Amino acid sequence: MKTLYLDCYAGIAGDMFIGALLNLVPNPEIIKDEIKKIHALEPDEYKIVIEHTTRNGIAGLNFDVLMKHEHHHEHEHGHEHEHHHRHLSDIEAMITGSDLSQRVKRETIRAFSMLAEAEAHVHGTTPDKIHFHEVGAVDSIIDISGAFILMEILGWPRVICSPVNIGSGTVQCAHGTLPVPAPAAEYLLRDIPVFSAGAPMERTTPTGALLVRILSDAFGNMPSGRIKASGFGFGNREGEDMPNALRAVMLESSGEIEGLIRERLSLLECNIDDMNPQDFEPVCGKLFDLGALDVWIENVLMKKSRPGVKLCCLCRPEDCVKMSRLILTNTTSQGVRLKEYDRLRLNWRIEESETSLGKVRVKVTELDGDVVRKVPEYEDVKALAVHHNLPMWDVRSLILREI
Repeated sequence: MKTLYLDCYAGIAGDMFIGALLNLVPNPEIIKDEIKKIHALEPDEYKIVIEHTTRNGIAGLNFDVLMKHEHHHEHEHGHEHEHHHRHLSDIEAMITGSDLSQRVKRETIRAFSMLAEAEAHVHGTTPDKIHFHEVGAVDSIIDISGAFILMEILGWPRVICSPVNIGSGTVQCAHGTLPVPAPAAEYLLRDIPVFSAGAPMERTTPTGALLVRILSDAFGNMPSGRIKASGFGFGNREGEDMPNALRAVMLESSGEIEGLIRERLSLLECNIDDMNPQDFEPVCGKLFDLGALDVWIENVLMKKSRPGVKLCCLCRPEDCVKMSRLILTNTTSQGVRLKEYDRLRLNWRIEESETSLGKVRVKVTELDGDVVRKVPEYEDVKALAVHHNLPMWDVRSLILREI
């Protein structure tokens, strides 16, 4: 499994994110062709510049969007520009009418909707009345859509993010001088681990905070795995103590041993003897929704010969804290035991197959390149059985014959 680690030791902004990810793709110039798919952006109103440069002795990429009336040195994260105002509906129309993939369209629109919600909260109004004076300009539309374009090129890896350096001091916005982080960035960073370090400056912009919130699956140190590629993306601010840079690291979080996938997993356990049995089902459902790999219950005999259950949750190591918090707030347990295990498993993928009953997702398991088994997904079998008013076993048998 691919894992993208974002090292926000010096903050994050949209241009920094794109610059960092451009180091991980075979041809950085591809971003220019992809952005041209947004037909509502006139080619003569912007210019994309990708430069190989060094900061504080570190090599990386600088991604810049220059407007037709701008000079390179005037561009700073899109905060101090004079651009046409655009409402959320305008941006949605621009993205919907583009030739970008459906997922990139969906994620870009969701991002701007979230940004409109943050701005509306800050200004005491509603999202539909927000005009994006700072983040709705051409450069920020390119930053946000470009981020999802690159994520798609990289195969939509899971994202682990370090705590985010927000900086300190003040920042000049359209509404005057405001404290760092800017109010919209602060709203988007809620419940995300942050810290402040370095010389006073804005280190995390609203666009950077938005990308962290939308893309991050977990927060913490770099996960275990094999580093495959890395790179620095630079912003356009100057800092003597630390470069205005974001590091992106691509890892393969599992290795192969004689055709088997080896991965490090965590097992959470707790014994419970005073909880209504009916209340376990929603807890298990929430754990799966949060990303648990497996959840099960075992019967145990507890102190004073009380019958009880052991709730078990298998998850990735970086998910331990959020899984534990969910268990402790949704059960009567006062604590959770944590164990680390290595797991060897077969390699598998999900394919969509067309059958006489309809489309069904199939889990295809392989060993040494050979297919070991094909298993239709339970929920799809169930849905087809209900739709055609057939027994589950009849539907499953037919699907297995046809795939």
